[in-house]
Amino acid sequence: MTSWFFHPYHQEPIAVAADLSERQFQIRAATPADLSGVAQIITESFHSQQGMWGWAFPLLRLGIHEDLKHRLAVPAPHHICLVAADTTRGAADNLVGTVELGVRFSNSWTQAGRSFPYLSNLAVRPQYRRHGVASGLLQNCEKISQEWGFQDLYLHVLENNYQARQLYFKLGYRVYKVESNWNIFFPKYSSQILLHKHLKNNSTT
Repeated sequence: MTSWFFHPYHQEPIAVAADLSERQFQIRAATPADLSGVAQIITESFHSQQGMWGWAFPLLRLGIHEDLKHRLAVPAPHHICLVAADTTRGAADNLVGTVELGVRFSNSWTQAGRSFPYLSNLAVRPQYRRHGVASGLLQNCEKISQEWGFQDLYLHVLENNYQARQLYFKLGYRVYKVESNWNIFFPKYSSQILLHKHLKNNSTT
C-alpha cells in the first residue's frame, strides 16, 4: 500500500511506498509532548539495553530527553526536529521515527566561511525499519533545507553501519570525508564517514 507523509509546511502529501499492512504515517514537526517518545526511539536505536551497559540506558535516555527539551524550548533560527507518527486507528505508541535538522557553521568538514544544513539523530523503531519511514524523514529534511536556501546537505554515518550507508547511497548521498581517529586502533570501534548530497533544484524552467 502507499502511506502518506506530510511535509510540515505544505498541504500536498508526499507519497512514499511502505509495506506495513494497512498502516498510515504522517511526518510533522516535534512538539514538547513528543519528547519522551523521541528520547526512547533515539536511545534504543543507538544504545543497547542488554549486557553490562544496560544499567546506563535510563540515564542515557534522560540525557537525550533533556538535550532535546532545551533545543525545542530555545530553538535556533534554522533547527527542526521531525517525527514520523503511525496514524493508523488504534495505534498504541504512534511515534515510530525521528530526525533532527540544523544549520552548522564552518569547521574542518567544509569550506571555511560558510554554513550548511546537517542531519543528526535519524532513528526508527526496529519493527518499522526498511518500510520507507527513514526515507520519508530524509526527503522532508531535503525540502526544508531548500526552503532555508541551501543546496547541500551533510550527515555522519559509522563506517560499519552498512544498512544505513546503503539507505543513504540509495538516496543520493556520497562520501565527502572519512574521519579516522584514535578509535581506529580498536577493532570494535568504527570510523565516521561524512556524507554529502547536492540537492537538485526542483523548480521547472
